[in-house]
Amino acid sequence: MDMVTTPPGPYAITTGPDRALWFTLVHSHQVARLEPGGRPQTYDIGPATGPMIITVGPDGALWFTSRSHHIGRLTTTGDLALFTAPTPESGPYGITAGPDGALWFTQSTAGRIARITTTGDITEFPATGGFPSAITAGPDGALWFTRNQANTIGRITTTGDVTDFDLPTPQAGPVGITAGPDGALWFTEILAGQIGRITTDGTITEFPLPDRAGRPHAITTGPDGRLWFTEWAGNRLTTITADGHLEGHDLPLPDSEPHGLTLGPDNAVWTVLEIGALVRLPTT
Repeated sequence: MDMVTTPPGPYAITTGPDRALWFTLVHSHQVARLEPGGRPQTYDIGPATGPMIITVGPDGALWFTSRSHHIGRLTTTGDLALFTAPTPESGPYGITAGPDGALWFTQSTAGRIARITTTGDITEFPATGGFPSAITAGPDGALWFTRNQANTIGRITTTGDVTDFDLPTPQAGPVGITAGPDGALWFTEILAGQIGRITTDGTITEFPLPDRAGRPHAITTGPDGRLWFTEWAGNRLTTITADGHLEGHDLPLPDSEPHGLTLGPDNAVWTVLEIGALVRLPTT
């Protein structure tokens, strides 16, 4: 397990098309780039403050949401563009590349799902209530998202049709979601201390964690058929197989508050610690 020190407040991370790690710095209002083995390089993001989730767009740029209600586009050479959704103070949070050549993002305070083209045109779709949070592209050509307060998993087609699936556990608090290696969607239940799996027909299975107070947050698919997720309060990275086998990996710093994670260009899993570090964990 290796560690790289960063400015405080890293929140989300992704692997860019340039085989570098890109991550948000929510407190210093920056986006940073790190080549494995190097040191972080930071980019100021102007009037956008509090960058949150970051992903790679279909245009090869990095796209991110911010607490100042902007959607940002940052090229690998540092050129920045900012876009504002039609609904004021809509609370953009999760963002992902869709199957239609656009980006899709959640609007947590507005109760909407939105689509933004790579030229900045935004269309909003009602997804009323429930604090839509993370979003990912599914294997069925639709977008899947968590509704933290409504306790549901949502599915939206590229034409805007929304279907909701209620979770079996009350007040489970779903947050992170990702497409799994088994053709299903996998998500975290931060309040219940569980990992969930939902098939594209809506069948849900839940897996309780050994530490139900660990507060699982973000989740991603590894290279080995396992899902990796952060336990924010448990101070660990944990893996789960498709049949529910769990294995925890304690982090080297106490109370480090792990948030986002990604499969890096070096085939290791990287996670960001809000106290100011990136941790690399080999997958084999």
